[in-house]
Amino acid sequence: MVPDHDEAAAVRPLTLAWVSRYLEAGERVVGIEALHGGITAETRRLTIGTRDGGTRDLVLRTFVDVEQAQDWLNAEDWLNGEADALNLLTGTGVPAPGLVAVDPAAAHCEYPSLLMTHLAGRAMLDDEGLETRVPLLARQLVAIHALRPAERPREYVTLATADTAVTPKGADVAAWAAAIDVIRGSVPPYEPPYEGRFLHRDFHPGNVLFDVPPAWPEGARITGVVDWVATSWGPAWGLRFAEACEEAGGVPAAAASERLYWRVRDGLAFSEEVQLVSQPWREAGRTELTTQVVEQRLDAYVTALMDAPG
Repeated sequence: MVPDHDEAAAVRPLTLAWVSRYLEAGERVVGIEALHGGITAETRRLTIGTRDGGTRDLVLRTFVDVEQAQDWLNAEDWLNGEADALNLLTGTGVPAPGLVAVDPAAAHCEYPSLLMTHLAGRAMLDDEGLETRVPLLARQLVAIHALRPAERPREYVTLATADTAVTPKGADVAAWAAAIDVIRGSVPPYEPPYEGRFLHRDFHPGNVLFDVPPAWPEGARITGVVDWVATSWGPAWGLRFAEACEEAGGVPAAAASERLYWRVRDGLAFSEEVQLVSQPWREAGRTELTTQVVEQRLDAYVTALMDAPG
């Protein structure tokens, strides 16, 4: 998430009163800052004035766009899922926020909301220093996939189908047709000997926080992984990043056909929301990532999948 210091970031009255219930005696909200980068919810950093004159930060996530969140039930499900995930992650060593409170059905707030602890660090969205960050990202993702909580998160689901995929203008039509045929077939089995993984389901640079010493970029370290709304249990996949994950100890699906299936499904699911997903990246400073540019990159990715030997 990327802060916006210029935007008036007011929190609605009922929500602010709800937040106040979870503060220590003598504490109050003294600052509010919008965090950009999300798609389905408003996210705010709340600066809390403490009794000793100091401050601490919390983060408030609120689903205000019902149409964007699909419906109230979905917003409730997502927030319950994130609350459960944050509880499961407690004590695992994965640097995730701590759950403070959740109001998934908007019983106390104007809209469904979740309050969590704030993590230090910032998202790194530029290409500089990428060669240093990729191994760190891979190791962090492998650590997430290795989690085996006593209670598993919800099972992986996808709404993307062969009929909902959107072939970008100017794309390699033959490659896309072949890719669509891949997911038109049967889904690889989810039952034993299928081995699922603990999935973040939205692991990308915008949801990973780094501390990078100004005088020593090679000393970068991950300080947090955020946005656990889509956490689930299911298959893990990727393309070039998968190589880094394997080097970090990750284990891909054994069958090439299964690896191809999940990678293709992921790419085609993204094809349905290119404009929606690319806008936050532009707001975060990557202005060159126009919808057309992202469509071209997605086409290159899908074409590479279909051209890969397996």
